[in-house]
Amino acid sequence: MDQRTHFERDRDRLLYSSAFHRLAGITQIVRAGEANVFHTRQQHTLKVAQVGRRLAQKLAKEQKRAGIFRGLDPEVVEAACLAHDLGHPPFGHVGEHTLNELVTKHDDDGFEGNAQSFRIMTKLAIRFPEVNGIDMTRATLAACLKYPWYRGKTGKEAKKWSVYKSEQEDFDFAREHHANHSEKTLEAELMDWADDVAYSVHDLEDFHRCNALPWQKVFAEKDKIISHANRSHPVGEHRLDAAYERLKGFLEGTYTELLSEPYDGTREQREQLRRMTSQLIGTYIGAIRINEDRSSNVAVTFNSDYVDEVHILKQITRDYIIGSPTLAAQQFGQQRIIRDLFEALTSSTDNSIGYPPFLPIRLRYLRPMAGTSPARFVADCIAGLSESEAIALHSRLTGAVTGSVLDPIVR
Repeated sequence: MDQRTHFERDRDRLLYSSAFHRLAGITQIVRAGEANVFHTRQQHTLKVAQVGRRLAQKLAKEQKRAGIFRGLDPEVVEAACLAHDLGHPPFGHVGEHTLNELVTKHDDDGFEGNAQSFRIMTKLAIRFPEVNGIDMTRATLAACLKYPWYRGKTGKEAKKWSVYKSEQEDFDFAREHHANHSEKTLEAELMDWADDVAYSVHDLEDFHRCNALPWQKVFAEKDKIISHANRSHPVGEHRLDAAYERLKGFLEGTYTELLSEPYDGTREQREQLRRMTSQLIGTYIGAIRINEDRSSNVAVTFNSDYVDEVHILKQITRDYIIGSPTLAAQQFGQQRIIRDLFEALTSSTDNSIGYPPFLPIRLRYLRPMAGTSPARFVADCIAGLSESEAIALHSRLTGAVTGSVLDPIVR
């Protein structure tokens, strides 16, 4: 007899899924495997799950009645955190944007990492003979819907969405009790915030360790950072200016020595960096509260000061890391790998079997699940690869490396 609750089973099934295992070989920002100093997508996900669970436990204790009213369960939050990046294709957001461009030419639903995560959980993952997917509960599926709508033509629905039309039945099941609005559930809000906190803090930690963050420029180029942050987070430059100054005061006031010297990995530097990371995460966990207004569909309220600070931290990463020419050159090559794989899998289909004869055996079961959309099938195949598998398959298909007939590449 299984002693676990339904939500505990959801969490465990996700943790042991092949899709979660694949995330160890997927980019967070820098290519997976480039250096041990950088987070992989899996390491990021584990930290998001830890932050999300502790956040849920904190709120369940501090706001017990509100948590009970909205059905808060830390297991559901952790499960959603474990699932939130399952659909990220090789090379992270570069792969996601490239696949969306390619798929949109043949399928209006395009490609979106969040929608792919939902598709994996409900259809593509293998766990039971009688059902597709991992057989999640309604609460966990709803908690995974960061953008609980289909792809739209304009506005935010055109930029981000969490479900394809092919998963309409599962979406309706997950949102049955939320049919009249598009607000996220409480657990989905906590998952989303945990992701923002982990991303904003841990990525900065990575790049500080490898001396890639020019802190002197960061502290000297306030106007640029604030201007750029206001484009992605338009709350007014006066608010972002205040957030920048608070962060600068905290970092310069407590960690001047750490940020002014090259990082060599000394004991003192490591201790200070850990303490800085812990303090920031501890602070930002306090940014979100359960909405006490029971008549409202909005599940949470935010401390806007902390939200603004997180956006400043994310903008620092975008300006000084993601915008670097060396990373841009690497991403250009990654886009080409995705495009070449898409073209090879699309143009070489054997109509008698529905896929190219060279398609790895592990991926062939995906063909009938794509129905009448060959582009969706190709996207499922590529999105199911780790980065090393994508590079190896690309090298063999383009003839760059012939490889061995005894090596299947994708196992």
